[in-house]
Amino acid sequence: MTGPRAHLRAAACSDIGPHRTTNQDAAFTASWGAAVADGVGGGPAGDFASAAFIHRLAAGRLDGLEPVQLADAVRSANWDLRAHVERDPSLSGMATTFTGLFAAREGGLLLAHTGDSRAYRLREGALTQVSRDDSLVQALVDRGLVSRTDAASHPRRNIITASLSGAERDAATVTAYDARPGDRWVICSDGLTDYVPDAEIRAELMRQSSVGAAAEACVAVALEAGTRDNVTVVVCDVVDDDSGGAPAQTSFYGAAAARFMEGLESA
Repeated sequence: MTGPRAHLRAAACSDIGPHRTTNQDAAFTASWGAAVADGVGGGPAGDFASAAFIHRLAAGRLDGLEPVQLADAVRSANWDLRAHVERDPSLSGMATTFTGLFAAREGGLLLAHTGDSRAYRLREGALTQVSRDDSLVQALVDRGLVSRTDAASHPRRNIITASLSGAERDAATVTAYDARPGDRWVICSDGLTDYVPDAEIRAELMRQSSVGAAAEACVAVALEAGTRDNVTVVVCDVVDDDSGGAPAQTSFYGAAAARFMEGLESA
């Protein structure tokens, strides 16, 4: 017997930041899911990669899927990146991180993740990082070679060990979580987490009642902290079916709001 379908009240904010000329972050929000993708720095067309992936994924309306179905949807969106490269070889090497939260068929939530864009859950005042960074520094932490405190300022913290580039081997880790009304989830690019401690993120999430104000506040804190990257924050509240969740319309942010909007039907 399945439980009631989870609903999300979600909003996002994305800022290019004062030190970048292009926003390579892309995001979307809907009542059935939300995600952030961050174009991999140092490669070509990071904004194209993140925006193309987010649009392809959101167009499928991933509402109430099993874990294997979500993994397949991520794989299909990844293949779309490969198709873009085959049409335009100058895009070869483009890649993106991806972290997304989706309503599951069994009444819970599914988190899909690859790269270093993070997901956190605020439950009863406690903020927990629920994603694991696919990064060189995280691997060093796991081996006991770098402390968690030093990892936050490590000079090689932006080197990631997994991303989506259209390659056959690319994949996202999909994990199931319970959907408890009152929980607040945050999905964000490293433009926030590389510059703002978790305690400050928690404080803003506790201070702001609406998801939109919370997302904007987190971005503002990152800018005040001197972030040198794009910064994108999605905030999702888990709500009851009858509590006025977000409308079915899908909203796009960052690079996804600037690219691929033509002809996209609302999911």
